[in-house]
Amino acid sequence: MAERQRSSVPDRREALKARHRRAIIDAAAELMTQIGGTDFTVDQLAARADVSRRTVFNHFTSVDDITVEVFREMLGTVLSNVDANLSASDSERPGGPAMFDRVAAALRATDLVTPITELTRIFQSEGGGLARILNPRDKGPNPRQAVLLERALTELGTRIAATTMRHHPSADPLEVELMCGALVGGSLVVVRHWARVTGGVDTPESRRVWDELLDRMITVNRDGFGALSSAADAS
Repeated sequence: MAERQRSSVPDRREALKARHRRAIIDAAAELMTQIGGTDFTVDQLAARADVSRRTVFNHFTSVDDITVEVFREMLGTVLSNVDANLSASDSERPGGPAMFDRVAAALRATDLVTPITELTRIFQSEGGGLARILNPRDKGPNPRQAVLLERALTELGTRIAATTMRHHPSADPLEVELMCGALVGGSLVVVRHWARVTGGVDTPESRRVWDELLDRMITVNRDGFGALSSAADAS
């Protein structure tokens, strides 16, 4: 009995730690939606999560790390869907689509509009929303947000590469990372153009625009940039 009681103490501690971490992340997501950005303080976060400042820093080294974790969770559905779509096509091998086409098909089959519109709502009050935050030529009212979001997106590319390697263990790791980095980086450009054209709203028309832009990005990456020509060159 005493041994069971001793073993249950670490379990309760781990459960409490997990609850606190979950509460902090959820509170950060709520604050980001409420204020339309990431400029909340540790005190605001601790009060919303009903924990102490010390507890916040027991789990995260900075507010920026908490913000990236929120972005990571929002984008995590993308990774899960890509993994599921790759798994669904595993049965088609051998003789199935090439690796690039499988990853591209997985991206096409993944609902990217939902997390993007959620991000747009978070940044809507920042004078131009997500399109402005992601515009490298626009310093914007809060360039820190762009850095944090791109940090999360870069990590997403790394995680998609690792997922792809799991489905294609004999592939060259460098080539997989280059391919996934290009596709995720291209998706970031697509997000910027899509948000600027549609306002970042989720409608049948905006989803049509998204599909069109995504297809163009995938085609350019598949065919190579060497085949591109300017209007002047083509004339």
